[in-house]
Amino acid sequence: MTDAEEYFATRLALETDPSDVYAAQKAGERFVLVDVRSDDAWTQGRITGAIHMPYRQIEDRAPLELDQGIPVVVYCWSPGCNAGQKGALAFARLGYTVREMIGGYEYWVREGQPYENDEGPRARVFDPTVMVVRS
Repeated sequence: MTDAEEYFATRLALETDPSDVYAAQKAGERFVLVDVRSDDAWTQGRITGAIHMPYRQIEDRAPLELDQGIPVVVYCWSPGCNAGQKGALAFARLGYTVREMIGGYEYWVREGQPYENDEGPRARVFDPTVMVVRS
């Protein structure tokens, strides 16, 4: 295997994106989607179906709350936030199979996937700068 093949194969094994996570949700694939952001961020908005576990709490909470046999997908705010990587590392250190959802909450919302806040489901908006939008 070339260096490039190994690099990209590893990335694809450890990362996913909002479109693929949404497709996996719709297909009923078994995984836990974990929002690793702060309490304030969670309250402002989160991906429908996600659980909240800030990355600093993973070491203490995950072994008590999550089945180690179920894969985990973590996300944070956006490509400009590394909390997802910190959360993925914490899960990996505990022995979980984990992937980071690149693009985070920002790209989930921009791609028009379902999200909510404490008031309930939010209106889906499809951003033509990140995807093809058909009328």
